[in-house]
Amino acid sequence: MEETQAACAFTGHRIEKLPWGENEDDPRCRKLKGELADAVEAVYRSGVRHFLCGMATGCDMYFCEAVLSLRAEHSDVTLEAAIPWEGQSHGWSEALRRRYDRLVTECDYHTLVCRGYTPACMMRRNRYMVDSASVLIAAYSGQPGGTMNTLLYAMRQGREVVQIAIPE
Repeated sequence: MEETQAACAFTGHRIEKLPWGENEDDPRCRKLKGELADAVEAVYRSGVRHFLCGMATGCDMYFCEAVLSLRAEHSDVTLEAAIPWEGQSHGWSEALRRRYDRLVTECDYHTLVCRGYTPACMMRRNRYMVDSASVLIAAYSGQPGGTMNTLLYAMRQGREVVQIAIPE
């Protein structure tokens, strides 16, 4: 296995695949956010200081916010926005675009994987994150899709994986 930096990438479902949708007051969402914060803290305690986030809706934003909270307590934490293409937030609601813009602005680093949209840009972003990390946190429900593909790719690459179940 090639040597990777001590970094943590994240994969998880977007809003439309979450049982609570956009209702972040749902107890299941609050539970998931708590488990994500705990996982981020545990990875930090293991020596990881750099975190990568794909900046999608739903779980990515929860992860990003958990890392920003950790960074508020530990100044050695860095956060990288791995953006699949320039127009990622086009078509989102105004509230989600504002949240996205705020989160991207708060990241220490920005990596734009593709300038324009292509059918493969999300997969390229996910592989970039896994290839740049030593550990992957995955908020996963068992459904097929990009999260499952990223999780399987990380396992094939020999990355440490921390799985968090999506509460039903």
